[in-house]
Amino acid sequence: MSRRVSLPGAEELFRTTTTTLSAVPEVSDPASDHGANSSRVAAATPSGVERPDKSTAVRVTPRRRVTRGTSAPSGRQKHDEKITVYLSPEELFDLDQARLTLRGDLGLAVDRGRIVREALAVVVADLEAKGESSIIARRLRGL
Repeated sequence: MSRRVSLPGAEELFRTTTTTLSAVPEVSDPASDHGANSSRVAAATPSGVERPDKSTAVRVTPRRRVTRGTSAPSGRQKHDEKITVYLSPEELFDLDQARLTLRGDLGLAVDRGRIVREALAVVVADLEAKGESSIIARRLRGL
């Protein structure tokens, strides 16, 4: 019996997990029996647009409008998209303090990513509702 640990191969580690952007909602068509992949492709390609050949293809996705139903943060689930945000030491301290306050004072055990996703949902909903008078617009203008 071998004492070596069995690890996944390169094919498993570097396999493609998705074919479309996750920000585009899936369109379910009960009349279609092609499965989920065809609905993802249909959601990513606007109707009436000719698809160029694969060598010069540029992904065309419609702008996603945030509505009250879709503005809720995703919560605890697997996320396929990632961004990197650089914070100052003070901003990171504030984020950690908020996490500790939520845990200690309110009994909510959440991670920093969840706090950031919740804050993003609140800011986007405020922007959609108030437009130019939203808090993010005022803060970015310096008012």
